Amino acid sequence: MLILQEYLFTFGWSLVGAISMAVAFLVMMKVFNKLTPFNEWEEIKNGNMAVAVTIAAVIISAAIVIGNAIS
Repeated sequence: MLILQEYLFTFGWSLVGAISMAVAFLVMMKVFNKLTPFNEWEEIKNGNMAVAVTIAAVIISAAIVIGNAIS
């Protein structure tokens, strides 16, 4: 019974971590959107691959920084 309790405890914290990461990424993307002079999502919809690569780089770099901060 103790191992089940530990699994549930770990699952709960991982769920909290996933939700907080999603909120942090949303806030980060809103801030990035406010700092740039154009609308990135409209540019991506129009097929601008350079903007899409830039957005992907921002997301990956933030994930690397947050991952290093956690460990």
